[in-house]
Amino acid sequence: MNNIEIKRNLYRRGSSFETTIPMPLLFALDKDKKYHIIFRYNEANNRWYIDFEEMKNDDKEGNSSEK
Repeated sequence: MNNIEIKRNLYRRGSSFETTIPMPLLFALDKDKKYHIIFRYNEANNRWYIDFEEMKNDDKEGNSSEK
């Protein structure tokens, strides 16, 4: 398996820091749908992972259903 590495710049935006999700990570998503991006930290591996969760219809209207 080939190693794939994507580096992104972290930049200041107001009082927080942000980065963008690169397009190669979005290749399997249906571009006509909207998604939540979920960042998960695995403390045992000291690694971050990202998951994509399709938004429900009520989420698309601005009614966030965060848990």
